[in-house]
Amino acid sequence: MQAVILAGGRGTRISEESHLRPKPMIEIGGRPVLWHVMKIYAAHGISDFIICLGYKGYQIKKYFANYVLHSSDVTINLQTGEIVYHQSDAEPWRVTLVDTGPETLTGGRLKRVAPYLEDQFCLTYGDGIADIDLAAEIAFHRRHGRIATVAAVTPPGRYGALDLATSGEVRRFVEKPRGDEGVINGGFFVLERGVLDRIEGDQTPFESTPLESLARDGELFAYRHSGFWHAMDTLRDRNHLEELWVSGRAPWKIW
Repeated sequence: MQAVILAGGRGTRISEESHLRPKPMIEIGGRPVLWHVMKIYAAHGISDFIICLGYKGYQIKKYFANYVLHSSDVTINLQTGEIVYHQSDAEPWRVTLVDTGPETLTGGRLKRVAPYLEDQFCLTYGDGIADIDLAAEIAFHRRHGRIATVAAVTPPGRYGALDLATSGEVRRFVEKPRGDEGVINGGFFVLERGVLDRIEGDQTPFESTPLESLARDGELFAYRHSGFWHAMDTLRDRNHLEELWVSGRAPWKIW
């Protein structure tokens, strides 16, 4: 299986960081959130990645171009330029980096990488992490036999909640409870190539016309994920995820 990762947006809601680098390169625990997303897929045996680049995409190219160098012990002959790699902690991944345009929307980015796609593939965003069982989602997709599956998740609440007695007494405090139990698009898709026919061009958001038409035609199924899920939309989100990682309580660390 391949995993396509949308990593070209500007990340305007986290502009404190994204004015310097693309949002997927913002770090959690000293590693880009993009790396965390890829590690989730790799934990389920998926190591062939296609990354859709856009805003400041050269930084992502530079990161992967130097990945082996930064992950290895090396001997460098300064006279000849020869580099000998010794012990390496580099991941056994195949990464295809495709410039899909600075202003292209999500559907357009997917359509632009069509030449690199197999008949069935995964798709996700470069800023959402979860402890999702991707193998189970892929198996679910193959069982129902339609052309698209989306992970349905319940987002976390934004603020802590008070459980109040009628007298006003606070019975308990719940930090960031789950939302109102409404489910949303969690961003972990399993797709067939046929979805590309529903994308008109660069200015098509994947989340609107393509998904709406798939749902209307009965071709979109939801895989319910009830575990941890979190998108890194704001600096507040980034700080919360960093706290989880540093504390050793990062639920998405399934590797």
